[in-house]
Amino acid sequence: MQVLKSQSIKPRRISELLMKVGSIRCYVSSCRAVLLPRFGGPEVLELRTDVPVPDLKSNEVLVRARAVSINPLDTRMRSGYGRSIFEPLLPLILGRDISGEVAAVGASVRSLTVGQEVFGALHPTAVRGTYADYAILSEEELSPKPTSVTHVEASAIPFAALTAWRALKSTARITDGQRLLVVGGGGAVGFAAIQLAVAAGCHVTTTCGNQSINRVMAAGAEQAVDYTAEDIEVVIKGKFDAVLDTIGVPETERISINLLNRGGHYMTLQGEAAALSDRYGLPIGLPMATAVLLKKRIQYQYSHGIEYSWIYMRADSEGLHEIRRLSEAGKLNIPVEKTFSITQVREAHEAKDKKKILGKVVLELD
Repeated sequence: MQVLKSQSIKPRRISELLMKVGSIRCYVSSCRAVLLPRFGGPEVLELRTDVPVPDLKSNEVLVRARAVSINPLDTRMRSGYGRSIFEPLLPLILGRDISGEVAAVGASVRSLTVGQEVFGALHPTAVRGTYADYAILSEEELSPKPTSVTHVEASAIPFAALTAWRALKSTARITDGQRLLVVGGGGAVGFAAIQLAVAAGCHVTTTCGNQSINRVMAAGAEQAVDYTAEDIEVVIKGKFDAVLDTIGVPETERISINLLNRGGHYMTLQGEAAALSDRYGLPIGLPMATAVLLKKRIQYQYSHGIEYSWIYMRADSEGLHEIRRLSEAGKLNIPVEKTFSITQVREAHEAKDKKKILGKVVLELD
């Protein structure tokens, strides 16, 4: 692990640092972090000042967080989504996105160096998240931060953009000239998908609320349909090569399937693995989810000749570096609606729960 000089990381207390000169290591032994000790409302979140920081594995990076964004997954997990997986592991730290500086690196890390500004995102099942002064991510989950954006702006990008990247690039393998429909283009994943598809030369149609029409059109969508005022099935013309459905209710699935060309891809963010596992337990729920997915794949392949997929974010170093390149070029951004201090995490979650803030919310760490 490389050494970071203590004056560079400016710890809140010098006693927080533990140095092992013989192994040339310097790392933070504890730090502030927001813990989730039990499932519930925003009031269950606890900001503690002495949460242990584990030793780094050889491929891991210690990141001094400057900003972390709040994703829908965070509020859902806090409320109990995925309890079949996470309940035995409580307390856990929420948070997936991060932007900050490298504080230390594991022995096998080669692409990042101490002091470098980075951004990235953890896998959805990570137990030690990013709502902390210091977070641990693998090397492949990080990339140099785009120099053209702030830490706040950068922290809003990775998880949403990587989710969209997996759908469009890894699953549908979109190419220049294809037609894409994004259901729910006003959300972070949908908005990222529009920008990724436009950058790839695709023709994009999207559905969204009236307040997002101007933004998605400015991002390159050729048609934006206000789902609150228009009949999607009447207004949208022609067929598509791929549909990314960020809403994933039965009605949007039905409409989307019927708008696909044969050989097209329907992709939804609302996979049923976690929900079925929570309802029936992991031993029964996961096999049930696998059976549901297989049934739908066979059903839609036979009836419509299309591919059906559940989409989840995963680490993709190639994708993250391309996302960084597009952000640098001004072709990919996720607007931040409001920022809170990490000390106001409960207020931030409450605002998202009550839909007081529709856009992206970011927690800043001093």
